[in-house]
Amino acid sequence: MKIFYAVQATGNGHISRAMELLPYLTQYGTVDIFLSGNNSNLKLDAPVRYRSKGLSLYYTCNGGLDYWKIARHVNPLALKKEIRALPVEDYDFVINDYEYITAAACRLKKIPSINFGHQASFQSNKVPRPELVSRSGEWMLKNYARGERYLGLHFKSYDDFILTPVIKKDILESSPADKGHITVYLPSYCDQELRQIFLKFKDHRFEIFSRQSGSERSEANLRFLPVNRVLFNKSLISCREIITGGGFETPSEALHLGKKIMAIPIRGQYEQCCNAAALKEMGVMTLPKIGADFEQQFEKWQHTYKPIQMDYSKTIPQSMERLFE
Repeated sequence: MKIFYAVQATGNGHISRAMELLPYLTQYGTVDIFLSGNNSNLKLDAPVRYRSKGLSLYYTCNGGLDYWKIARHVNPLALKKEIRALPVEDYDFVINDYEYITAAACRLKKIPSINFGHQASFQSNKVPRPELVSRSGEWMLKNYARGERYLGLHFKSYDDFILTPVIKKDILESSPADKGHITVYLPSYCDQELRQIFLKFKDHRFEIFSRQSGSERSEANLRFLPVNRVLFNKSLISCREIITGGGFETPSEALHLGKKIMAIPIRGQYEQCCNAAALKEMGVMTLPKIGADFEQQFEKWQHTYKPIQMDYSKTIPQSMERLFE
């Protein structure tokens, strides 16, 4: 069987999931990867057959989306050309992890595909949403990468086509520890802003993973590290707590490890607001932004909230069974 696997490279979560699934997918046939997007920090540790700049998200330095930069990188003529040229018709099975060009090529050439990943779960209205529902956000989640079938992933199995998260082997086989530090992964903030936010908490040690850091450096109670798979796994496994955005993979791994979480979704990114709503239902502290009252919110988190433990160890075999049923 020839398998076409489209992976979205906006952020790091899609790539992280792909690296875990590839060894299992290759048991069903030969896999050709299409990597789309250009603002992830992780490298996909596998041969990439097709590559595109695609459609990517970019961030400001204070927790939000950079709409001007996003718009500036959209090239409609190039996208149209790539959609026509992408050879999805040459494959027996098309798996799409929320990638627009593949979805459009499949529609154009009438090739069936399965939308597999976190965003696929939002086809169900049973998945938690924030109090303020965004019509444009809902349309985007349901129509950006449409397929003939959907197999979703979420923190809980909210519907019959939704499985729990895919967790990295390094996390599944680890022995969680508490070495006293707080891991921070807030990719929509820049180093200077992160420094100002966390330097004032002198009684706590922070390991901050930054999209701007090319190497490790320390200042007072802060340790800045580049976004690196090995370094991040080590920090997460041994942390006391984690402060992260409203993404999917990192909170999922923290839940599996039983780490206490504070989630701060990227402003303007509706999917992250939905994730935050789901985490809040589970008992995780969520904040809409880091505001003037963050010191008070941090202390409340320290003294009021408790860790939550989930078991996500069986998702990969379940995923393979459902994908190829």
